[in-house]
Amino acid sequence: MRPLLLLATTTAVATALRAQPAPYDLLLRGGTVIDGTGRPGVVADVAVRNGVIVRVGDLSRVRATTELDVRGRMVAPGFINVHSHADVRGLATAANMLTQGVTTELLNADGGGPLDLTTQAAQVQQSGLAVNVAASVPFNSIWAAVNGASNTRPDSAQRARMRSMVQQGLAAGAFGISAGLDYKPAYFASVAEVTDVLGVAAPWRTFLTNHDRLTPESGFNSLVGMHETMAIGFGTSLVPVFTHMKLQGRTQGNAARILDTMHVESRRNRWVAGDVYPYLSGQTMLVSLIIPGWAQDGGLAPMRARFADPVQRARIVRESDDAIAARFTGAAGILLGDDGSTLQQYMMAQQITSPGEAVVRILETRMPSAILGFGAEADLAQLIADPDIAIACDCGAAAAQRVSHPRYFGTFPRVLGRYVREQRVLSWEAAIRKMTWLPASLMGLLDRGLIAPGMAADLVVFDSSTVMDHATYANPTAPSTGVVHVVVNGTLALREGTPTGAQAGRTLLRPTEGISRPAAMLTQTDTDQRVRNAIAVAMGTNQRFTITATGIPQRAGQWWSVTGVGGFSAREERPFLVVYDDKDPRQPGRATVSVWLDGQYSTQPLRAR
Repeated sequence: MRPLLLLATTTAVATALRAQPAPYDLLLRGGTVIDGTGRPGVVADVAVRNGVIVRVGDLSRVRATTELDVRGRMVAPGFINVHSHADVRGLATAANMLTQGVTTELLNADGGGPLDLTTQAAQVQQSGLAVNVAASVPFNSIWAAVNGASNTRPDSAQRARMRSMVQQGLAAGAFGISAGLDYKPAYFASVAEVTDVLGVAAPWRTFLTNHDRLTPESGFNSLVGMHETMAIGFGTSLVPVFTHMKLQGRTQGNAARILDTMHVESRRNRWVAGDVYPYLSGQTMLVSLIIPGWAQDGGLAPMRARFADPVQRARIVRESDDAIAARFTGAAGILLGDDGSTLQQYMMAQQITSPGEAVVRILETRMPSAILGFGAEADLAQLIADPDIAIACDCGAAAAQRVSHPRYFGTFPRVLGRYVREQRVLSWEAAIRKMTWLPASLMGLLDRGLIAPGMAADLVVFDSSTVMDHATYANPTAPSTGVVHVVVNGTLALREGTPTGAQAGRTLLRPTEGISRPAAMLTQTDTDQRVRNAIAVAMGTNQRFTITATGIPQRAGQWWSVTGVGGFSAREERPFLVVYDDKDPRQPGRATVSVWLDGQYSTQPLRAR
């Protein structure tokens, strides 16, 4: 069993306040608590001890070592960024993420990242972590390491090696699998090959995020790419996730169509999810999505050799022109990352009429990143409003001088300020749910994403009247405003809008009991008795367990989990987590109950089915 970090805590030493020991470490007083479920916010206090939320409600009679008056402000769970390109140096301070309210990042997006996740975890911890980090298994890295850069078919031994690498990553604590089938050389993998490799992940009951593959054969159709992601997900029993979801180029105007498809599949108990950022331009390498796949076969040197051949060059230019026209908003909407000019400006300076020819000339000697305009505001607003699509930034903790897209500083405040307060595309409660509980449920987290007793104390306090992004394409490092305080594992990481320098972040490992699931609640009616029965079975005790406060029960079919605080004597506030699993893969044919109680773990089979 992989223990949860939430309950593996050390005993904090309470300091004196008014000549009496303070019972809590941190107390947020009088804010409007939006708990992450989507339910209406309520005015309440939130008390934290040893990195865990202990009580929520009227706590006017209790005290804490640190008390913050947050009246008139909103208190939410820390935001979870499920599409992160964070770098190690950035994670040590994470100023650009903390000022957005982010407390957890999921690394290895778009299928990229190191193959050894244990080494990766050690490396990101070397300089300290200002936020929590988790990781996905990077499919693209696995494909490239085993099959190389060329468009060749892997044999049975190579596919077996890839399957083993997927299993190793999941066993090392990865939360799911990420892919970017639009990027070469994973672009060359067939649906059957991807399904064959990823099928070994089915028992883990997790997810597949994919940067959808758009091909010339489909007319660069976003809908075709999304259906391919669903086919792989359904074929492997993984939850398919459209990452940085978008309706590109000629597919603009089809948001309602793909959302309806998602909802139909979900009603068939085949949940489909997504994530989205609130911008109409993306960022990647200039070469990646414009130069045709056949021209990139084998890597950089073979590609440039094809540029030098007049016949092949003419074909590359023609097909690149088609890709730009079909996927993006034209040369004026392509901003080159190395010199800040647009592709249109380069064409004018070089007296070139073809965007494809301009791209080829640039790539003959340079390899810049590019910001690429792609979509329509009406589609974006519909994606942002949908309850099954999380908010994510396609960014990550980074040093400011390395940032060239405004999403690195603005994503989450932009949704809150622009799409909630100004445009009323969705409510505060719905937006917070899409930043917290929805991504936590998708990842299989059990102890984050909600404000409730027993949950990890990742919290954000923001001013709903001022929260807003200020970063632009011309000034991408302008900080957002309105995020006042951020708490990471019970420690203030941002206070009055300024990072404290605290490094309370942790490397999170996916618990075996965690499953990817829609964010849904169990009825509260019989939760307390369920908890008592579960603790009695798992801990092998006849002592009556007294529940001081129960958290928010989560469910997926017959599976359920709940946190809270309690103990074997009155007024104890020991954090607990209980998970009932009716299809535990470790116990075929049996249900199990697992309990974490103040650092102790036990799991027991319940019955044969």
